[in-house]
Amino acid sequence: MDVLEAIFTRRSIREFTSEDVSDADLETILRAAMAAPSAHNRQPWHFVAVRDKALLAQIAELHPYAKMASKAPLAIIVCANPAEAKEPRYWQQDCTAALQNILLAARGKNLGTVWCGMHPLEDRVEPIRHLLKIPADINILALVVVGHPAQPFSEADRFKAEKIHHNGW
Repeated sequence: MDVLEAIFTRRSIREFTSEDVSDADLETILRAAMAAPSAHNRQPWHFVAVRDKALLAQIAELHPYAKMASKAPLAIIVCANPAEAKEPRYWQQDCTAALQNILLAARGKNLGTVWCGMHPLEDRVEPIRHLLKIPADINILALVVVGHPAQPFSEADRFKAEKIHHNGW
């Protein structure tokens, strides 16, 4: 799929078929995530891939906006080890770039995704940390629910010329 087609047709997908995401597709998605830029190329990201149905059901219960996880075949938790970063305060930017690559790579594989924010809301972060045994010194940014879409992708024009400023505000 053309990269611009992936960008313009990527949408949050909240309904999935029962078909599993293949190991090959998961690896491709995570390779794309790790191809993202990061501050000083330190790549502080880590990813927790969750396929276990019981864990996915618990994620759906713990996160107020991830109910669809209970019917999806995969969730990816995007994390960072600040000790691996040259600038520990850039971890959110590094992980967000990786997360965007996850969304676009999945779309390129005709998989649907929905980004469910967690950081900086501790009431979303800590239950997932506890459930998945993520160490306390690892930062959690978000989770991405992934699966074969049971709803169509559609293109929406979100361009707004009035939001562009040239040579100053």
